[in-house]
Amino acid sequence: MKKGPVTISEEELDRQQGFAQQVRQFYMARLDRQHLALTDTYGCQQNEADTELLRGMLVDMGFGFTDDPEKADLILLNTCAIREHAEQRVFGNVGALTHVKRRHPGLVVAMCGCMAQQSHVRDKVKKSFPVVDLLFGTHVLYKFPELLWQRLSGDKRVFDISGDEEGVIVEGVTPNRDRQVKAWLPIMYGCNNFCTYCIVPYVRGRERSRRPEAVRAELEELVRQGYKDITLLGQNVNSYGRGCDFDCDFADLLRMLSQVPGDFVLRFMTSHPKDASEKLFATMAECDKVAKHLHLPFQSGSSRVLKAMNRSYDREQYLAQVALARRYMPSLSLTSDVIVGFPNETEEEFQQTISLVEQVEFDNLFTFIYSRREGTVAARIEDHTPMEEKKRRFEQLLQVQNQISNRRNAACVGQTMRVLVDGLGDDPEYPLTARTQGQKLVRLKGDPALVGRFVEAKIEKHTTWALFGAVQAQ
Repeated sequence: MKKGPVTISEEELDRQQGFAQQVRQFYMARLDRQHLALTDTYGCQQNEADTELLRGMLVDMGFGFTDDPEKADLILLNTCAIREHAEQRVFGNVGALTHVKRRHPGLVVAMCGCMAQQSHVRDKVKKSFPVVDLLFGTHVLYKFPELLWQRLSGDKRVFDISGDEEGVIVEGVTPNRDRQVKAWLPIMYGCNNFCTYCIVPYVRGRERSRRPEAVRAELEELVRQGYKDITLLGQNVNSYGRGCDFDCDFADLLRMLSQVPGDFVLRFMTSHPKDASEKLFATMAECDKVAKHLHLPFQSGSSRVLKAMNRSYDREQYLAQVALARRYMPSLSLTSDVIVGFPNETEEEFQQTISLVEQVEFDNLFTFIYSRREGTVAARIEDHTPMEEKKRRFEQLLQVQNQISNRRNAACVGQTMRVLVDGLGDDPEYPLTARTQGQKLVRLKGDPALVGRFVEAKIEKHTTWALFGAVQAQ
């Protein structure tokens, strides 16, 4: 039976607003200045979007923001568990806060996000990181005001990684965004895929989709505020609407959102190859506001490794999806993720990855060496491939992709492209930064007043990682 997403009730949000006011009054009674928060985000775009919601809650609690830990009354670390390196960075930075807190005893240190949702991380923080006052997981993000008030009003540290693994959706909280041109727009949360290397379904819960009318309303508000580059977010956007009581899949949502008035570009991530469809590619091709860019992770060029990863497609099926997408969009910009060194990947299987990369010719790749994650199926596999060999393969893959990226960028020289100027860089000759529809970085000559505008740019030269050009007369 289809069901709608579980949305936090207005009554619960009102209850959290009550706690927010108590936090505000707590600081107003003790400080002769505005209380300040520092937020530090690790990991993916979804974490960045979550931080924007948490910042919105902090505004409701009367906080301003600072980048200086010495001035902060609260430091909030939104953490990532996708790779071991990210966890090590978090623990290193948390440990460093011990000295800050010694100088400022009233400082509250809070940890949330995907790392925090894991019980072994909670236990480690309890035992080894007394500097952390508050820890809460992804399922209770909406309870941040209540949990902070518990810490401020009591003398005990607060830890909460409870919540339903089915997950919830929070509407009615206004994000606090700190960018002017680009915006994240979450459309769904969670994942049902259970790739054997991935911790996300365990820390983010099951797939649940926001109602299309809620997504459209937020997009309309973003456009009204002047945002021009808007990215729809989900662990697997292609699954949008699945199992829900409304009749709207991801392609339908894209078409509906592209009809919102205004001059903006719609992007999305991430797509799972098993759920990408001809309907999606046709919709992308037909809707002018949808970027002709597809991020389609393949992870490995070996069908055996893909099966071991539980990716639910093989090499041939992936290549067929790419061919279909390019049939509808010949100028499609294609990027992907790939993992090197999955347990017991052979040299022959790695070379199959190399051959797929050479055959597809991605515009860019996001490449990773396999990182063991406690609690996943792959973590139980005994791996006989030395790390030195994995690093060698990683470097070979980078070399191959860099040559392809350089060649594809070279083909853009001499072209005039419509780009969105999204900021200022550090190159005095090319002071503007911009993005093509295909998500290529462009450095431009031009007036800083053009930030936030679409312009025509003539591409003059290139490197492996960027295009360089000049703004044409408007």
